[in-house]
Amino acid sequence: MPELAFRDGVMDRIRLHESRYDEQAYLFVLSALEFTQSKLDARRHISAAELAHSCRDLALERFGLMSRIVLERWGIHATSDLGEIVFTLVELGFLVKRPSDTREEFAEVYDFEVAFDRDYPWNSTHCA
Repeated sequence: MPELAFRDGVMDRIRLHESRYDEQAYLFVLSALEFTQSKLDARRHISAAELAHSCRDLALERFGLMSRIVLERWGIHATSDLGEIVFTLVELGFLVKRPSDTREEFAEVYDFEVAFDRDYPWNSTHCA
């Protein structure tokens, strides 16, 4: 897959609004959204939990054992960070939300240490 990038000026708009996350974090969340949509029979609204789990699945697929390290390098340390990224994109008009959607829905969907380290599919501690 070719490297994704924002068009000129887009990241500048994002940085003025929210500067905590690397550009790749925003692109990754958008990729995870598309990753989820591609598995559905028809496009629809994606819940916070669905997107958070999609981010986990896509990270594991792309980065394997390095998933948590890569996400944390981009500034993503918890599922609440995914919500901050999503709502920044909503506030800037790149994504839309339902009136009932909130940042709080992204809080503690899963624990990064558990999702990326302890429960890693090939973690030797799961072997009998």
